[in-house]
Amino acid sequence: MTETKREHKKIEGPSAWYGSEMSTRSDEWTYQLGQDDLDEIRIAVDAVRKADISILRVNKDEFPLQTLGPTLERIQREVVNGRGFVLIRGLPVHDLTIEESAIAYFLIGSYFGWAIPQNAKGHVLGHVRDIGLDPSNPTHRLYGTTARQLYHTDSCDIVALLCLHKAKEGGLSKIASSVTAHDEMVSRRPDLVQILSEPFYMDRKGEIPEGKGPYYQMPIFHPDGGFLTTTYNRDFITAAQRFDEVPRLTDQQIEAMDMLDELADSDHIRLDMDFRPGDMQFIHNHQVLHSRTPYEDYPEPERKRHLLRLWLTPPNARPLPPVIAERFGSIEVGPTRGGIRTPGQTLSAPLQPE
Repeated sequence: MTETKREHKKIEGPSAWYGSEMSTRSDEWTYQLGQDDLDEIRIAVDAVRKADISILRVNKDEFPLQTLGPTLERIQREVVNGRGFVLIRGLPVHDLTIEESAIAYFLIGSYFGWAIPQNAKGHVLGHVRDIGLDPSNPTHRLYGTTARQLYHTDSCDIVALLCLHKAKEGGLSKIASSVTAHDEMVSRRPDLVQILSEPFYMDRKGEIPEGKGPYYQMPIFHPDGGFLTTTYNRDFITAAQRFDEVPRLTDQQIEAMDMLDELADSDHIRLDMDFRPGDMQFIHNHQVLHSRTPYEDYPEPERKRHLLRLWLTPPNARPLPPVIAERFGSIEVGPTRGGIRTPGQTLSAPLQPE
């Protein structure tokens, strides 16, 4: 796979924001659920439980939120077409069972898109919680550990998190505009932008689609049709180095990723979010990088840091460059776009980490 060298230009627009400015305008990207919203959600949750159906069948068409729904649709358009993220606060998770929280979250998520599988097990409702995985094991995914997660994107259009419990200490969510980082690199080091626009080897960490190999090649920056789509996960790039036949990373590739990481985590570009229980974060992966600081957990299992996660494909999803099909499977808009899809997989929505 080769990439033709090009003159790289800034993307700019609403997706090119700076965290230092956004932090002073939190009212623009935060929505606080009001009592009327909560009453409507409660009625919908009760209706779902009365219907005795799988969480997988919960959606806005069957259980519409007549008042909150239009607000969620407006927020969704801003996530997909605007700045690329939102924080919705106030779901009363302490007063709900985990099943009720999951139902409410799945229903709200359906206003953003179709839920898709996040791992080889087919989990459509994911759990971000320490389950004792080894962060130094290249086949383990870091969301099952307490370790720091570097800035990355996931294999979906939108990733959403619902905080059930905070950590004892740490676990801060950090996001950054990949468009801003790209544009800064265009100004400072266009040679490194070119490097990030060429293929890197990516590990599949054992979650291998039918007919595919254990690793694949994918550029990080994809300027196409006036958009910049970013697909980045340094942990997966580093993990691919375990294969003897994969070429060693070059000094330029390492320098380019170092600069991207440093820009994303800089005080000017980065935006920090300290999740509270009941917070729901929605991020457009193609234009926003996200990360997490390491954390210390409470010893009691019931108090451990615990987030629910959704991977979502919106019906108004942007076109994607064909090369991303290697990671997404299908890039056609619809419920089969993106996610982790492996042979024999059965979709499920477990209420506890598995």
